[in-house]
Amino acid sequence: MQRVPIARLSFDHLSPVIGARSAVRLRNVIDEARVVLDGRVVWHINSSAQGGGVAEMLQTLLAYECGAGLDVRWLVTDGDGPYFNITKRIHHRLHGQNGDGGLLSTYEHKHFARVTKRNGEQVLATVRSGDIVVLHDPQTIGLTPVLRRAGALVVWRCHIGQDEMNRAADEAWQFLRPYVEQAHACIFSRAAYVPAWLSSESAFIIPPAIDALSTKNQSMSRATARNILTHIGLLAGYARSNDLEFTRLGRSPGRVTRRAEIIQTRPVPGSAVPLVVQVSRWDPLKDMAGVLHGFADQRHRMGDAHLALVGPDPRSVTDDPEGLRVFQDCVAQWAELAPSAQERIHLVCLPMADIDENAAMVNASQRHAAVVVQKSLREGFGLTVTEAMYKGRPVVASKVGGIQDQIADGVHGLLVNDPTDTLACGDAIARLLADKALARRLGRNARRRAIAEFLAPRQLIQLLDLLYAVAGKPRRLNNRPKKERRNRAATSDRRRQIVFNTR
Repeated sequence: MQRVPIARLSFDHLSPVIGARSAVRLRNVIDEARVVLDGRVVWHINSSAQGGGVAEMLQTLLAYECGAGLDVRWLVTDGDGPYFNITKRIHHRLHGQNGDGGLLSTYEHKHFARVTKRNGEQVLATVRSGDIVVLHDPQTIGLTPVLRRAGALVVWRCHIGQDEMNRAADEAWQFLRPYVEQAHACIFSRAAYVPAWLSSESAFIIPPAIDALSTKNQSMSRATARNILTHIGLLAGYARSNDLEFTRLGRSPGRVTRRAEIIQTRPVPGSAVPLVVQVSRWDPLKDMAGVLHGFADQRHRMGDAHLALVGPDPRSVTDDPEGLRVFQDCVAQWAELAPSAQERIHLVCLPMADIDENAAMVNASQRHAAVVVQKSLREGFGLTVTEAMYKGRPVVASKVGGIQDQIADGVHGLLVNDPTDTLACGDAIARLLADKALARRLGRNARRRAIAEFLAPRQLIQLLDLLYAVAGKPRRLNNRPKKERRNRAATSDRRRQIVFNTR
């Protein structure tokens, strides 16, 4: 296992984004948290320090908590190839998909337990009785029993799921159930993801959020975005060396120096050419290949636009054994396209050696995009959608999972009802490329919604409220706005949904 260093950030910088009233409320909650959680360490444990949405969220969420004076620490578990094959199999099945078609039988249970035992021995060397441990996703849930025996308070956060149970999902939940039932509390992104057998007293609904000031989301001029994309090799031309700067997570200056590995016949001709972008991991559920075919099949309707499928270097994402195969499959399908389609489609692998530099490249890709796509077949929440919305970009996305909680079709973006329908996806992209007024309107609405509902302060307040409850010290209700108290008193959902109005 490894201990991940955490930067220190101040929420004071967020005041211009979230507003003065929300900033004051946030500071009051943080002040109370320091008193309530005094003497307790809050540990977050996941399976990777880079390459996925959970790692990216933790980098900034924990940095703000540390900057506020809370004792928060981050551990990353270890695992071998078979272990990550098992956890990826569980990942797919929680989404209702069979994945690699492998078993979740006696061998898988035993190997999962062996790896978990080794990780547990290392965890117990640092976690103390009374500490609060937040475990993220199936890779870490096996630590629950040993942590409870050690006297820790255990919260499991499941970032994935699907709305309707099927046989595949049921197999995954039966694998996880003995561990999940021992957690003091479980966090889900949507109420529909909570398994029916889980006690309603232990289930909490907290949607994820993004940090407006992270390297991936911070303000970036059009000129800087163009120069970064030119430097990495996606846009044709020459990059100005003095316009490749960004601000790192710890607020120190950074500079893009590395280049991307890009499968293409030639770069995009120039910055004036519209660029359609999907940013995601090379995961079959993200359906990069579906976007490729949706664009290629309707390229006659796309004007002179190009498509960029942008993901991390799959060799650098240690907990995703499928990444390289999915990328290679996309390359093979790209190679079979007609030359007229090949020259307008670009498969981009961003370097992961410097996480902040990688984030700056993603930021540039999303901000430069004429349209951002997220054609997921399944999606727990979809933070890449949130990122694009915050940047005011028009979005085309599948109507699945948490994406439909973010976008009202025709208001904040365009939703494709059937995530497998490449024709409908291509049609929605072409519509936005042709109707610039519609694209601008959707982008403006999307940004307003992202700021109102999906920024880090809202998530932090919800998480702290949950930690108070787990620690047996609930926050005083009169610290909440009147509207919030009414919402909490009036809810009739059988799940204990924590709902806050942070505007």
